Amino acid sequence: MVSNAIQSPQTIVFALQNGAHRLAELSDSPLIDSEILLGHCLQATRSYLHAWPERLLNAEEQDNFEQLLMRRLQGEPIAYIIGYKEFWSLRLKVTPVTLIPRPETEMLVERVLELFAADTPRIIADLGTGSGTIALAIAKERPLWQVFATDFSADILAVARENAQSLALPNVFFFQGFWCNALPRQGFDAIISNPPYIAKDDIELEKYVSQFEPLTALIAKNEGIQDIQQILDEAKDSLKSGGYLLLEHGYQQAQAVRNRLSQAGYEQINLYQDLAGLDRVTEGRYVGCKVTSG
Repeated sequence: MVSNAIQSPQTIVFALQNGAHRLAELSDSPLIDSEILLGHCLQATRSYLHAWPERLLNAEEQDNFEQLLMRRLQGEPIAYIIGYKEFWSLRLKVTPVTLIPRPETEMLVERVLELFAADTPRIIADLGTGSGTIALAIAKERPLWQVFATDFSADILAVARENAQSLALPNVFFFQGFWCNALPRQGFDAIISNPPYIAKDDIELEKYVSQFEPLTALIAKNEGIQDIQQILDEAKDSLKSGGYLLLEHGYQQAQAVRNRLSQAGYEQINLYQDLAGLDRVTEGRYVGCKVTSG
């Protein structure tokens, strides 16, 4: 809706600089935020904004940009404002019912791609898929693999299915339910999950994250470890012999996750760091189960 107030025409460069100035205290990247929001209003790329800095915005464009700026100034994440997030070069729809994908989660994708040859069919499960982040990235890279993606919420799965359809990925299959109980079969080559792993009173849970993102995808009981424990226990009955379990976790949980995997009978336990050098993904192999094939 266009404001009734008389507005002086703004150029693209003025709008960008003004937006960045107002966002400076909130965002670590105020100019990028301003560019993304204005680009969304104009349905234009950031390169277009820089190529046409003196282009005048009309009143409706200025009003729309102002509304988006106000939402961002209240702490709402950029991804929810524009409705999508880039992950693994894929544009994924996100909504307030889904967690916003983080760059560090790409480690799970990288590692599972390294485990198996691309030309060999595999069966993979992604537990707690959210917007489909992990499952869709794997399916895109490995068209011969079958990827089973689960989540407890029908609303969340609807977003993931929409992303799969928009990306034309027919090798992803969605199932509703909690963790491994949602899987319709056994004999998985690998089970992957980025489960909730933040303790309820963790001071690292940022104010605006807890205000806008779904807490069910972030917070777990028992100091953040309960869902991880449930997954590693249940996965033993769903993996084929020698199958892998890969879990994302908090950097301070690495030793606890390793200990629990070892106690549960997993072997070849490896830890991987994210780009910031923080312990982020632990992998274990389970050879004690009886499942040998699909």
